[in-house]
Amino acid sequence: MRVPSSLILFLRVAGSILFALTGWYIADFVPYTTLPDPLNNTIVVHLALALVPGIVAFLLLPALLSRPVNTFIEQVSRASGVQIIADFMGFATGLLIAALLAFPLALLPDPFRQVLPLLCAVVFAYIGVVVMNVRYREFFTILNIRIPSSKPDEVEAGSTAGNQHILLDTSVIIDGRIADIVATGFVRGKLTVPRFVLSEVQRVADSPDSLRRARGRRGLEVLKRLQREAPNLITIVDIDLTPARDVDEKLVLLAKEWQCPVMTNDFNLNKVATLQGVAVLNINELANAVKSVLLPGETLAIRIIQEGKESGQGVGYLDDGTMVVVEDGRDWLNQNVSVTVTKVLQTSAGRMIFARPASDRSAING
Repeated sequence: MRVPSSLILFLRVAGSILFALTGWYIADFVPYTTLPDPLNNTIVVHLALALVPGIVAFLLLPALLSRPVNTFIEQVSRASGVQIIADFMGFATGLLIAALLAFPLALLPDPFRQVLPLLCAVVFAYIGVVVMNVRYREFFTILNIRIPSSKPDEVEAGSTAGNQHILLDTSVIIDGRIADIVATGFVRGKLTVPRFVLSEVQRVADSPDSLRRARGRRGLEVLKRLQREAPNLITIVDIDLTPARDVDEKLVLLAKEWQCPVMTNDFNLNKVATLQGVAVLNINELANAVKSVLLPGETLAIRIIQEGKESGQGVGYLDDGTMVVVEDGRDWLNQNVSVTVTKVLQTSAGRMIFARPASDRSAING
């Protein structure tokens, strides 16, 4: 963000005046009578020590302050009105505490009584801003002050099943299956991508690692596909939660504020969100839930494509990716065979089926 020219002019003028006054004050302590002519004049010394710092400040201050001022403007533009009010309250509280400490500090000997009150004002004002910036929601809750929702306008209408927002995590976007799920018509809510999630996908797409870069670019292509095929179901919102440190924490805080679920494939985010009472939609769990349900005793056709870990075992896969371990199936490697299900095991990695070749050998296809 470019610093406005009017602000640059203000910094030049204010800084020049401040430095000029400082130089003029310092000139009172200069023993000008010991200086050579024409500097042994009080007016010349005062003008010199006022003009030189003022001109230097006028020339250099914009270059020195443009970056921190730019950062400050960006932070203010991202912060909500409630957060700005909370920061001001923290600043005022810090100054109030410093003012209460100023009286006992003024009883100290020089130079402590001149320095410590000012130092306390700076330190406590900073601490007040930081504390309120991070914990203002808790303070407002304790004071029974309702914080206005920062949802987009279209969310304020309600959160029924048809218009409830679903926050997308980076892992879901990069995974890509969300586009196929949306194409089936099963998703009824509004898929919402916060700007900080989109920024993280872009960082992954710009990664020097070729694999991460490919995954990030796939995520961007998935978003483009969603915007093209289902423009009414996906939206990108310009919102950021500056007190939060990382994307996962921001997602959880935003989901709690909006009272909406988070869609993710991230195991850690799943656990953290669940512990904080946020509903989680996990695509991996959905994939496991819609896999074919097989019971012991059922017969199915499977192609043995590799040997198992145990002696004599063969391994094949169903169309949905479910692993089928066939006892004594190594003899039919790279062949289609009818097998009878003996056990179905549900693991954290997914569903695993154990089977043995059908007793009717005529059912085996070469």
